[in-house]
Amino acid sequence: MQHPGDRFRTETHGPGRRCRVTTWEFIAQKAKDLPPEKQLEVLDFVEFIHSREGHKRPRRSLAGLWQGFDISPEDIEEARREMWGNFP
Repeated sequence: MQHPGDRFRTETHGPGRRCRVTTWEFIAQKAKDLPPEKQLEVLDFVEFIHSREGHKRPRRSLAGLWQGFDISPEDIEEARREMWGNFP
């Protein structure tokens, strides 16, 4: 499986000068040209993204959730009628 950072991007470096760089190389090139305080902002943003990703829990599969229960389509329809019967 290809990592997103391994995607290639074609950069133009003057007339007739083109090369392919990975996303990571492109980010590094752009960040390198920034003043040190702006490089720190980039780092802060990357750390923010990492912290946000760390709070996501993987979703559990719902396969087999109702295993062992005997629920018919009629039971579901009855439950719907009860829930929505008095809805305006």
